[in-house]
Amino acid sequence: MKNDENFKELGLTDELLLAVEKSGFTEPTRIQEITLPLILEGRDLLIEAQTGSGKTACFAWPLLQKISAEKTSESKTIQALILTPTRELALQVSGAFYRFGEFLENKVSVLTVIGGESIDQQTRALADGVDVVVATPGRLLDLIGQKVLSLSDIKFLVLDEADKILDLGFAAELDLVLQEISGKRQNLFFSATYPEKVLEIVKRISAAPEHIKIEDDTPTVENIFQRVIEVNKENRGMLLRHLIVMEKWKNALIFVSSKTAAGNLSEKLKKVGVRAGAIHGDLSQPERNKALSDFKDKKIDFLVATDVAARGIDINKLTLVINFDLPRSPADYIHRIGRTGRAGEKGLAVTFISHEDQEHFKLIEKRAQIRLEREMINGFELTGEAPVVIKGQAPVKGKRKSKKDKARELAQKS
Repeated sequence: MKNDENFKELGLTDELLLAVEKSGFTEPTRIQEITLPLILEGRDLLIEAQTGSGKTACFAWPLLQKISAEKTSESKTIQALILTPTRELALQVSGAFYRFGEFLENKVSVLTVIGGESIDQQTRALADGVDVVVATPGRLLDLIGQKVLSLSDIKFLVLDEADKILDLGFAAELDLVLQEISGKRQNLFFSATYPEKVLEIVKRISAAPEHIKIEDDTPTVENIFQRVIEVNKENRGMLLRHLIVMEKWKNALIFVSSKTAAGNLSEKLKKVGVRAGAIHGDLSQPERNKALSDFKDKKIDFLVATDVAARGIDINKLTLVINFDLPRSPADYIHRIGRTGRAGEKGLAVTFISHEDQEHFKLIEKRAQIRLEREMINGFELTGEAPVVIKGQAPVKGKRKSKKDKARELAQKS
């Protein structure tokens, strides 16, 4: 069976199939196989799936197909709203809509509504008429408040990475957005997990969505070869440059612990001729966009990132993740390395640990249920002794007020 026939059986039209083929899809992922026919039927779905499973195409393809088929020349109202937690993810989703809609005879217009971009340009685009809005909650509310954007006629609502929308503190903004939506529509929820606060939102939007959980056949980490290299903290930069040359590393996402560290490491790499860039919270949105597009377009080989700035970034065929600094949370370790080794591809994750990191990395291994061999590189061996941690004196009970005592005093004053 030809590859395009695999997708045609799921209900996609010839116009979409051309875009699917051009985008390099060879066969549907499990999430696409299961959900595409259901979305095309118009069902409300609650989809539980990990990032990297091919979920963006799950809603982009059928929404483009439906909106294009029903669009008239007179229509200027927004047909679909896709809410995302981060600007980077919003831009990524919009890019997918542009790419997949290339061959549609009846074109579907898309607008990205995010902070850090010109609100005047977004206002003008809305006045001209837009079919699909991909937005972060904050800027969307700004435009609703200015009465230049209305959600009263939308036919499709997508919450992409719903758990992260709430984790990033957008609960109040999401409430306000939902108050602006009325009428009958198709609702699609995508999330890696469904904690209670997400389920409460879902219940308010849709009466009985069909819950679909996509279990990966192979856990992400099984496709990833993990290396742990012991090195003194002050020698990590030299070791990184050495390995880039000796092992011919390219196409790597390097994680650091702070915005300052991201900028510093990127500059040091550039000074020795390594094509590198950085993405962190102190950069303007255009600067962040450029760094990400340069990396995706292979104009740079290494992107140095903080965990917050990297949220929502999805890079196809990423071959290497480097933990220059350890993540604070053991769960973040799995999330970081899971950006490689996707869709059946093999990946490599390299983690540097010093004396100071040993105990924390043991905790990461315990929580992730893994045990990894340590290695050292000639010329960069871990030397010296682990620093002795001197614990402070135990607190003397009764000397400080507890949080409960402070709350009681505040209540009495009130």
